[in-house]
Amino acid sequence: MSIWMAMLIGACIGVVLTTLMLSSTRNGKIKAEYERYIAELELEHQQALLSAQKRSVNTSRAVLKGKMAEQLAPIMPEFRYLPSDAKFMGDPIDYVVFDGYSEFRDGDGLAEDIEVVLIDIKSGGARLTKGQQAIAQAIREGRVRFETIRIDFED
Repeated sequence: MSIWMAMLIGACIGVVLTTLMLSSTRNGKIKAEYERYIAELELEHQQALLSAQKRSVNTSRAVLKGKMAEQLAPIMPEFRYLPSDAKFMGDPIDYVVFDGYSEFRDGDGLAEDIEVVLIDIKSGGARLTKGQQAIAQAIREGRVRFETIRIDFED
């Protein structure tokens, strides 16, 4: 084998080894970049998860406080009616208050003094739902009536 052939083979082997080494270094850099990117995404995901958990817990607390406020409202100073006149419904509004009914029933008031009041209890930044707003609008427009439904059972 001639020296030129040996040099050519050596050069080819050098080119192949150099290419392999450079590609593995390049692949290593790309791999390191992706691993760093994946680590950043995992950190972002963990932070988003913690944030979502905190929001969930805070929302749950607010809902529980609201439910407690609904139940305790008749004994709170903000509630201007007799608790015995208030009937809890829960949905779509919290209370129907027959203001003056207890006095009328006990013989101390007049039928004309009875007023029917629909009340929804809110706490914090809670607002009326669309359904509750529609009910309030119906009342403001006088779309309210009293009905008696008689059910007879035949023997």
